[in-house]
Amino acid sequence: MTFADLGVPAEYCRTLAGQSITEPFPIQTSTLPDSLSGRDVLGRGRTGSGKTLAFCLPVAIRLSGRRGTPGAPRAMILVPTRELAAQVADTMRPLAKTAGLRVVTVLGGVSQGPQVSALRAGADIVVATPGRLEDLIAQRHCRLDAVEISVLDEADHLADLGFLPASKRLLDQTPKGGQRLLFSATLDGAVGVLVKRYLVNPVTHHVDAASAPVPSMTHHVLTVDESDKQQIVRELVSGHQRTVAFTRTKHAAKKLARQLTAAGIPAADLHGNLSQGARQRNLAAFGDGSVRVLVATDIAARGIHVDGIDLVLHVDPPAEHKTYLHRCGRTARAGAAGMAVTVGTHGQRREIQRMIRRADVFPTTISVTPGHEAIRSIVGPVAPKVAAPAARPEAPAHPRRRRPAHRRHA
Repeated sequence: MTFADLGVPAEYCRTLAGQSITEPFPIQTSTLPDSLSGRDVLGRGRTGSGKTLAFCLPVAIRLSGRRGTPGAPRAMILVPTRELAAQVADTMRPLAKTAGLRVVTVLGGVSQGPQVSALRAGADIVVATPGRLEDLIAQRHCRLDAVEISVLDEADHLADLGFLPASKRLLDQTPKGGQRLLFSATLDGAVGVLVKRYLVNPVTHHVDAASAPVPSMTHHVLTVDESDKQQIVRELVSGHQRTVAFTRTKHAAKKLARQLTAAGIPAADLHGNLSQGARQRNLAAFGDGSVRVLVATDIAARGIHVDGIDLVLHVDPPAEHKTYLHRCGRTARAGAAGMAVTVGTHGQRREIQRMIRRADVFPTTISVTPGHEAIRSIVGPVAPKVAAPAARPEAPAHPRRRRPAHRRHA
């Protein structure tokens, strides 16, 4: 089946083909006929299943041909993280250009000035994190009474991060009768409450089990002595492959990225203590290959998509299986192969076993020491080391001159 078979107009098919997108994924095949017809849609699919394009296409197509008024967007897309907002906007822009529409990204962590200017210039589609959008509405830079289509992406993560109250307040400001699309990996708990309140007779599409593992991914659990862990992690990320390494804390992410870079393995960190500009620079460096390893906290477990991630490394095992699967979702996307490796100490063995069982994956489990053959088979060819950036030389110390007494008190 092609996008044209699903009702996508020819000009949008050409736009997609220009990005080498010619065959729809299952989530797109199942939802597009309903979303293009104006129905409320509830879509469940695991990370990397193609949900972003599944809602970007109907938004652009259904709004095409008419511009909105300044400060009054016609579509609102709510997402849980700044990185996801930027990536959704990147997916939307070529489609919006085809439709003759403007896209504005509204997110925190950066100056609101450019966002306010863009809204005043006329934003048809707003891709936003809830907090910053509420701020701009309170300052009367934006209103939602013209919204025709509302989208909640990664709704379960919006709930996990405590954004559902803000999302409800924003949805309450949109006109009743507008189309609403909700996409999530799970549809239980708080997400279910949201569905009952805001979606009218929705069509539900379940592409995968709520926490289905990716079939093209291989899983490994390496049990190590605590004293060997740092060296083994270094060996695991020393190959040519592009790696996302997860830690539980911001401090650990920053420290590990610094240690790897000093060891000749270019790495960058990604966590909540960084400014938005630093997060974007580090993610861009990882995307263009300037650094091979991105050391991240779970802020990056959702919404980060960089092509060709070969390895997800759980430096610190996650506390529960959903987090494990969300982390793993950074690799083996869109049918590509990938690998997930968990490094755990002997004291963490039972905890990891419980988590793996709940994730319904079947890893290869082995105890290893530095230089073990299993590590070499995971790493593959080792990349050449890169010299660490030279420290900036300190200025030579000069003795401080004493001014004459009559000038010191002038």
